[in-house]
Amino acid sequence: MAQRSKPPFRADHVGSILRTAPVKEARAKHEKGEITAAQLKEVEDREIEKIIKKQEEIGLQAITDGEFRRSWWHYDFFSMLDGVRLEESDHGIQFQGMQTKMQVLKVDKKIGFSNHPMLEHFKFLKAHTSRTPKMTIPAPSVMHFRLEPGSVSKDVYASRDAIFDDLAAAYQKAVKAFYDAGCRYLQFDDTAWAYLCSQEELKKARDRGLDVDHLQDSYTAMINKALEAKPADMTITTHVCRGNFRSTFISSGGYEPVAKNLLEKCNYDGYFLEYDTDRAGGFEPLRFLPKGNKMVVLGLVTSKSGTLEKKDDIKRRIDEATKYVALEQLCLSPQCGFASTEEGNVLAADEQWAKLKMIVDLSKEVWGR
Repeated sequence: MAQRSKPPFRADHVGSILRTAPVKEARAKHEKGEITAAQLKEVEDREIEKIIKKQEEIGLQAITDGEFRRSWWHYDFFSMLDGVRLEESDHGIQFQGMQTKMQVLKVDKKIGFSNHPMLEHFKFLKAHTSRTPKMTIPAPSVMHFRLEPGSVSKDVYASRDAIFDDLAAAYQKAVKAFYDAGCRYLQFDDTAWAYLCSQEELKKARDRGLDVDHLQDSYTAMINKALEAKPADMTITTHVCRGNFRSTFISSGGYEPVAKNLLEKCNYDGYFLEYDTDRAGGFEPLRFLPKGNKMVVLGLVTSKSGTLEKKDDIKRRIDEATKYVALEQLCLSPQCGFASTEEGNVLAADEQWAKLKMIVDLSKEVWGR
């Protein structure tokens, strides 16, 4: 066993980091019109440089900007696509006992990718780290799954399902554009696959008019079409999440219903899988991971609370996973990001960094230096 020289790394992380106080204050001031966009960017730049250094100091090889320039992990990216906008609504996304900001996506023109602001976000990150800069964007399946009835203009698309081809083409352009900007480690964050494991979420999706019986096939085809644009020296992983907002969640259910399509048929290089609670089920679905180069990053360390896991407990769980997939095809990470939305999870910054440092230390104990 050994550390890996290419992503995903033995000690990795999903991407988002708790927003620092200066970023929160600056974003609040900008929202009130008290500072300009340029002044906000100055604060974000300075704070992102600090968390880049912190990630490097604790030994991470994959470095992100913590998603500090975003409000949402997904809606910001989607609303910056051609033809898509974010508008106020009378409801948000319902989590366990909590609801997000009341905003929804609308599609009123043909979907495309051009002049996307997040390309500049990545360029800033790359310019400020000597390690591997990692870019996180939401998966195309998330956008389709989250679109509500009537959210797609009939003047542009006959139905919600009619967006699949254009969405895949937009992501092909995104992959190429990030590659051209120097990105060699891209991640598609995805909640849709986890929701397809939940009977409760499947019912909600049916009620929204989605063809849930064919979504796995549709999403696999769309994702693979997008991944056709991936150059050989680029790694594209996915992170499968059951919801992460202020330490709450949405769905429960093991990976068994989707494992064959997700692990065997989707052409990702690696999978960040949530495994910090019983809600994720057992490791048995990992038997569908093909032997070879594909990797699974075990999310055994929770980002939802500050309590530091015991190393021996994590080692035991890694050992359990090796009953279904070889140790050389495994890595370790938190189960999710620490701030999927700008509000962040309920833990302290020091607790966040302690978890990431422990993951780095554990990776050396398990896989060697």
